[in-house]
Parts: sequence; C-alpha cells; structure tokens
Amino acid sequence: MATFVLVHGAWSGAHTFHRVRPLIRAAGHEVFTPSLTGIGERIHLSSPQVNLTTHVTDVVNTILYEDLTDIVLLGFSYGGCVVTGAIDEVADRVGHLVYLDAFLPEDGQRLVDIGPRLAPAEGGGLGGGWLVPPLPRAFEDPVEGEWIGHRRVPHPLGCFLEPVRLRTPLEEHRFSRTYIKATGEPRPASGGPFWTAGDRAKHSPAWRYREIATDHMIPVNRPEELVELLLELA
Repeated sequence: MATFVLVHGAWSGAHTFHRVRPLIRAAGHEVFTPSLTGIGERIHLSSPQVNLTTHVTDVVNTILYEDLTDIVLLGFSYGGCVVTGAIDEVADRVGHLVYLDAFLPEDGQRLVDIGPRLAPAEGGGLGGGWLVPPLPRAFEDPVEGEWIGHRRVPHPLGCFLEPVRLRTPLEEHRFSRTYIKATGEPRPASGGPFWTAGDRAKHSPAWRYREIATDHMIPVNRPEELVELLLELA
C-alpha cells in the first residue's frame, strides 16, 4: 500500500482533490490532502501573518504527526513552492516527489520571481493590501467549474513574497522525482513557469516527465488520468 500526500494550489483547499481521493482509496492506497492555513475551509484563519512558512509547516506537521513514511508527496501549482520548502524537514520520509503543473523554485526564489505578478486587493477594507484575488481558471466540465469556483478564495500575499528555502538541491536527494505537465494550454512566448519547469525535468536524467492533455486544473479535469499516473509512479 502506498501513501500519498497531495498539496493543493493557491486560492483553493483540499477539495481540489475531491475527485482524486476516492480513486486512490479504491485502489487500496492511503491519501492525505492537508488544507493550507487561510484558504479553503481554513479561510477563517486568514491574516497578513500567513506566509509560505505557514503553509510549509502545515504540510510538515501533517507528515510528522501522522508519522508518514515512504510517501508520494505531490505539489500542485503553488503547492510546488510548499513541497519544495518542506523537503528539508521531511526528505527522509519521501519516496517520490511529484510536481503537478507546479512551480519548481530554487533556493531563495519567491513565487513572484518565477510566476505572474500578483496584485493585492485594493482599498482599505478587509484584505486590502494583503489578499490576492483568485486568477481565472478554465474547466472542462462547467458544472464542476462552478462547484470549484464557488470555493476559490483570496490568498494571503505573504505566501507569494517569501523566498523558498532549500538547503540541498532536489536532485541530490535519494527520492525519485517526477514532473507532470498540463499540455492543453499553449506555451507562452515568455516560456511560462510551468513549461520551464517541465523542460527542466524533461531534459534531466534525475527526473521523470509525464504529460496530461488538459489545462492547468488537472485534478478537476482529469482525475482518472492523474491517478493512473500516480499509481504507476508509486
């Protein structure tokens, strides 16, 4: 039996994987989907103090308190920054590290250094200056898109401004590494952070590289294909 820890992206929560979890469990495996502080069902804990370290600690504590070992640790989108920051604390508990159309930062990089410029909400009201409104996303199923859309919430800006800390490069760890790229969207002229990360993995002998032909919201659009890939990797 494999153990999966799936880390969701920005503006979302554990519900991102609501179509993935039952498929993994039906195959006889265990899955944990920690919700990050201040977003998703933990939106009531949102504050200007929430940052990348907060979210790294959310994931590290899930792994340590549940005493999980030999895990498949997956970061989706912004979750790539989170799992990268967590590796220094839990590398000995990871058997396979997966980036799902995710940011792949180096030590000292911030999400805003490698991703889109993200402006906080304007005005002096609640969240003005420290909350970033959700970016629009496309979904193959309009009903599913509406369900997810109602649950997308503003994200604390501090998460995007704090540098990732990674003492040892990912390729020097003993665990396996895979990048899964969504190929249903055109490559931007500038390259784009997810395409750049995918190219890094595709051309490195230290990585495996896989593709799913849909847009960025892979867990929602193609849960069956994603789980099939994850079970292959496990």
